[in-house]
Parts: sequence; structure tokens; C-alpha cells
Amino acid sequence: MEFVISAAFQPANHLIPIARAADEAGYHAISSSDHAVFPAKLDTPYPYTEDGTRRYDEDSEFPDPWVLAGALAGVTRQLRFTSNVYVLPMRNPFLAAKQVATAAALSDNRVTLTVGVGWSKLEFELLGQSFSRRGARTDEMLQVMKKAWTGEWITHQGEFYEFDELKLTPPIPTEPIPIWVGGISDFALRRAARHEGWLSDLQPAAEIIECVDKVRKYRRDLGRSEEFEVVASASDVHGLDGYQRLGAGGVTHVLTMPWVFYHGLTEDVDKKVDGVKRFAEDVLEKMR
Repeated sequence: MEFVISAAFQPANHLIPIARAADEAGYHAISSSDHAVFPAKLDTPYPYTEDGTRRYDEDSEFPDPWVLAGALAGVTRQLRFTSNVYVLPMRNPFLAAKQVATAAALSDNRVTLTVGVGWSKLEFELLGQSFSRRGARTDEMLQVMKKAWTGEWITHQGEFYEFDELKLTPPIPTEPIPIWVGGISDFALRRAARHEGWLSDLQPAAEIIECVDKVRKYRRDLGRSEEFEVVASASDVHGLDGYQRLGAGGVTHVLTMPWVFYHGLTEDVDKKVDGVKRFAEDVLEKMR
């Protein structure tokens, strides 16, 4: 089992020391969250809490995932970079392909693209993209981006995108970029089955395992191997026994903020770095 540090809502100037410590301690990756703006009033409910209250406020930081990956790549050697999640259909597929490809080049292919379809209609409109049919558009965007990352001359005739022969300008990824899919709807689980991995929400372990079983079924239906990567954020699992139970249920990666177990939701970057190191000694080394 691998461990991924969640950088959600963390001050940008804390992330370089956290990433350096994580790289030295043997964590698999660091994952950043994605929002462009914070509307004072929502036009669509926040879907991941019972009362619709957002888990973050106007002061929570959301550095751009791919700018961040490029910066952290320069101070690390093995740590990978991903997103939880990158709201792909808010973007243009060519610009998204260019950003991810550049991050992959700067990091020596240490990038995984984790996508979601988003929930904030207003944010889509502010970024100039349609909120409707965003799931279908995400699927086609991924097709376009995978073609572009080959570095070959490509064409495309689809429902949402159509273009004549073109190439993505370098840099071009020299290895395939894994694609994970976040979300707990049946649409998201089916989309995850078509790619390399699935990312849970913050949810109980039993729900996570139930979702894993569904993705396995959908992969069987597609004639694909049942083996895929699962990144879990379990709300009720802590400690070695709990992580081992998740592993037995098909979880391959745990998403966590390790300093919380030692210092709570501290704002002290030194305590965060200390938590990264102590969790590696108490959990990572023993899990191996």
C-alpha cells in the first residue's frame, strides 16, 4: 500500500517543505485540490456534506495543480503529483493537455491526472464552459488529450470537439500519463472503470469497499482486468489494522494529512513536517 499526502487547503508556501519531507520519507505522491474562484453565493448545492456547507472558506488556498507540480518537481526526486480532483470540463482540452504534459516533462513523468466533473455551475460559467453534459464532455476531452499526448499528427470528429490535423507542441510526455477518476456516483464509477484508477470521497471504509466492488464489476463488463488503483480517504480508518483492512478490500493508496494525527489541524508548517516524518516511521515503514 502507498500513501498520498492531501495538500487540500494548505498554504502554498507550506507545500515545498512538506513535499521535501514526503519525498525523503518515501510517500508515493502529494495531491492538490482544484477551484478557480470562491463564489459568495452558490447556485448549486455542495454535494459532499449533509447540509450543503462547503468544507472550505474564502481563505482556503487552491494553488493551480500543474503550476504546483512543476514547482515541487524541482525540489523532489521520487514524489509523484496528482489532483483531488482536477475539474477537467471547466477547461479547454488543448490547454489542459499542454499544462499536464508540461508538468509531466518537468517532473520526469511523475504526474497522474485525477479528474472529476465538478458541481459548481457558476464556476463553470465564469470559466466559459457549459455545465450541462459535463460528464460526456469529460469523456471526449480525455480522448482528445490522450491523442495529443502521443505527439503525432491527430484529427478528431466528436460530439463536442472537431478539428483537422494538428500536433500538440512540445514538450510531449515520454510515458503514458495515468488517469484516475474521482467521484462516488454510478457515472463516476463507470468512468473510473474505463481508466487506471478511482479516487474516493471522504467516506466510511464500508462505502469505499462497496464502490471498489462496483468498479471491479464494471471493468469485468468491459473485458478489463479487475486490477486497478484505488485511492481512499476513509473517515473511520486509522492505524495499521485499519489500513490493512482497506488493502484487503482492494485499496492501493491512502490519501491522508499525516500531521493531523500528531498535531491536529495545525497552521504551523514545522509541525506539519514533523507529522509527515513521524507518520512515515509509525505507519509507512511498518506497512512495508
